[in-house]
Amino acid sequence: MKVLGIETSCDETGLAIYDDQINNGKGGVLAQVLYSQVQLHQMYGGVVPELASRDHIRKLVPLFDELLVQAGIDKSQIDAVSYTKGPGLIGALMTGALFGRTLAFGLGVPALGVHHMEGHLLAPLLAADNPPQFPFVCLLVSGGHTMLVRADGVGEYQLLGESIDDAVGECFDKVAKMLNLPYPGGPNVEKLAKTGNPLAYQLPRPMLHKGLDFSFSGMKTAVHNLIKDTPNADSDPVVRADIAASFQYAVVDTLTQKCHKALKQTGLKQLVIAGGVSANRTLQKTLEQRVQDIGAKVYYAPVELCTDNGAMIAYAGFCRLKQGQADGLAVACVPRWNITSLAITKADNAK
Repeated sequence: MKVLGIETSCDETGLAIYDDQINNGKGGVLAQVLYSQVQLHQMYGGVVPELASRDHIRKLVPLFDELLVQAGIDKSQIDAVSYTKGPGLIGALMTGALFGRTLAFGLGVPALGVHHMEGHLLAPLLAADNPPQFPFVCLLVSGGHTMLVRADGVGEYQLLGESIDDAVGECFDKVAKMLNLPYPGGPNVEKLAKTGNPLAYQLPRPMLHKGLDFSFSGMKTAVHNLIKDTPNADSDPVVRADIAASFQYAVVDTLTQKCHKALKQTGLKQLVIAGGVSANRTLQKTLEQRVQDIGAKVYYAPVELCTDNGAMIAYAGFCRLKQGQADGLAVACVPRWNITSLAITKADNAK
């Protein structure tokens, strides 16, 4: 089965084809293309929804044509189409959903809207060697989400904890702006932090001992006050690097301790980290070291599959399509969508 995946939830236009017959029948990504709108939104310091939607419209058809060339197939060989149904920016979601649903109708194949964060959660399963196996604990960290989820199978998700305010990705973006770093904040803060001292400044770890929920708005405020009260914080490169490193250290320490607690609480020995922030190498290394004492192992997707991409949507769609799930002709996107509502029912399979 060749499944086309379309990702347009925010500021990346990603398309990919997942084929379950390649790699000696193990399945894998046949081809993928990605267009990032970073340069378009940089001058605004964040994503402008209307501009994002219009850019998706301009890029979808040429990217689809490019994808077919890379894959070496004709569009008639596509067996199904999956697209991001939510969560995300409603205008951006609609562009990919309408394109995908229309294409599927024209080809006479099934179409399915999938959950963006489920795509991230399943992306590490695309690893060529030694992917994680259900059940596992997943730390989902992206621009708009921070949550800990127990995953027992596709659609079998239990929310263990989540951010009650800012997501960690949002916090990275806001701190980057305070430090006069360009958008997107995560990779630029990480780059600056490499030259800084992570112990230079003590920053808070909000809600560290209160269950498995997170809070990052206080950390953002603490960094704001630190910059305001520190001489030359806006001009001295050493001071700026130390602030970036101290902030990153505080975030990573918070996430690491919560993950360790979640593994002990569930008794599971596999930890998956997924979403754009999971590409942070400091987070990866720190988690790997921290969970050794309980005999757990950390998994994450290849770096090109950490951020938004079409491959994760194609694979998530494949996993559900092979269980008989498909959508009708109506297109309904869901900007806010709870991941725990994704259990596959008999009603889903009957659509």
